Amino acid sequence: MILLVNGPNLNLLGEREPQIYGETTLADIEKMVEEACAAYGQAVKAIQSNYEGALLDFLQENRQEAKGVIINPGALGHTSYALHDCLKTLSCPSVEVHISNVHGREEWRRHDLLAPATRGQVVGLGPTGYYFAAVWLCSQLAAEPAEAGEAGGGDALEEPPADLQPVVGGDYEG
Repeated sequence: MILLVNGPNLNLLGEREPQIYGETTLADIEKMVEEACAAYGQAVKAIQSNYEGALLDFLQENRQEAKGVIINPGALGHTSYALHDCLKTLSCPSVEVHISNVHGREEWRRHDLLAPATRGQVVGLGPTGYYFAAVWLCSQLAAEPAEAGEAGGGDALEEPPADLQPVVGGDYEG
């Protein structure tokens, strides 16, 4: 199962600063990630909360079943040592997503506490960044050997199914 974790204010996607975050809603993003993961046989369990503790509880409660984490912590990525520590305890890979290019915005957004606890980041690609994170995680899982002794693993990236299209639209300013 892939965990999809969205932090503060992401419930307002589609109406919050559309010039920065676009018009795609969180429901649209959740559907896109579910479809991308389903193409690889992976289920998705999603949460959005404006409360840091709820996100920590969700990650801890699902840590045994999680095979990967896609996390957009919102502003918590710049302030939460607790989320950093929680991600470090997970045995599965995590990918941080930011819709806008946080490196091209306010100075305080450039300091990211979660980056060292994740395998990578997708920033500035709009909602499509979630799609790329999902495909990367699922391709990593698909490349893992099914049983001990099988060949596989590494950083292989499989092509997503041809009928799978990411949500695209809007300008995602830095």
